[in-house]
Amino acid sequence: MINLKKIEPLNKEFLEQIGFAWHTDADNSDYVADEIVEVSDEQAQAYYEAANELYDMFVAAAQHIIDNNLFHEVGIPFNLIDLIKDSWEDEVHWHLYGRFDLAGGLDGKGIKLIEFNADTPTAVFETAIIQWAMLKFNKMDESSQFNDLYTALVENFKRLVVLNGDTADFSKYYEGWKILFSSVAGSIEDENTTKLLQSAASEAGFTTDFAYVDEVEFSDENGIFKGDENFEYWFKLVPWEDIAIKEGELALILKNIVENQKAIILNPAYTLLFQSKGILKILWDLYPNHPLLLETSNEPIVGKKCVKKPIFGREGENVSIIEANGEVSSQNSGIYGSNSAVYQEFYEFNKDAKEQSYQAGVFFAYESCALGFRRGGEIIDNTSKFVGHYIK
Repeated sequence: MINLKKIEPLNKEFLEQIGFAWHTDADNSDYVADEIVEVSDEQAQAYYEAANELYDMFVAAAQHIIDNNLFHEVGIPFNLIDLIKDSWEDEVHWHLYGRFDLAGGLDGKGIKLIEFNADTPTAVFETAIIQWAMLKFNKMDESSQFNDLYTALVENFKRLVVLNGDTADFSKYYEGWKILFSSVAGSIEDENTTKLLQSAASEAGFTTDFAYVDEVEFSDENGIFKGDENFEYWFKLVPWEDIAIKEGELALILKNIVENQKAIILNPAYTLLFQSKGILKILWDLYPNHPLLLETSNEPIVGKKCVKKPIFGREGENVSIIEANGEVSSQNSGIYGSNSAVYQEFYEFNKDAKEQSYQAGVFFAYESCALGFRRGGEIIDNTSKFVGHYIK
């Protein structure tokens, strides 16, 4: 059983002031828990090492997919394949950040990969700002966390320029390139998360601006614009698969923009390979019985309890738990039911005294850099709560 520490929650007026407006769920309950998870130095180190090792494995799996033309196996829309290859082959297309969802890691339970949110991961604001503020507000040592997410983002923005060089040399190589940040209008969470990333880029030394996606102009030959202003980089908090399926013309224009070297898009198109849950099966093929992996198949796993997941799906929608005898014991509805799916061996999350499940989220920005938790039922979904942590 995991250990929790009760804390005084941040008041909602303060949360509103700092831009964290999604603090209350639809049922009027607080989204951020008034408890934090106790983590030891050794456990934090294990999460750090696990995510670093997993990232290397994802890179190898993506190379395997590209080399063997296995895009269909991971559900990649055909109109993104060339763009994925182009972004993969040129190192200027830098992966800015992602979040590994992990089970275990506490109470002696081994860490297992659930999935990798590599394209448009959420919980950036919660992890980088809110859980740090919770410690400070409760007069605890705010440095007693595995939480360098904001600093890591600042450093990784610098790597857009220096790549694998020294980030201290950013100003030496920076030539005034600008980043335009975009989210879809109507979601304050997406907008303020994007603006937090914009703040990190500005702190790194970039000139930045913000525009909703429908305000951005795209030209095959000239690049990406807000009004008359041209931008060398475009960050979009819009899933690549949505662009491919719902905005096919834009997908083609973005391919041409990248081919013509008129702009660099963040996160790069190749992160869709990591994002696809189809890669979980590829990983198992390449690293069978690896201690960080769960058996994953394109078919139900005979004789084993497993979790059915849409290859592209979010917030736990259309996820179901299938018992060893084939009976569906739990399932969520959603909009991804027609998508292809994979079947991942079931692995129980760490639990608290109330039998609530805890999923660790470990952010990766060049290396593992931060930890936070989601608390919910057997399926972690959009009703789950964010739970901070402290290192004891």
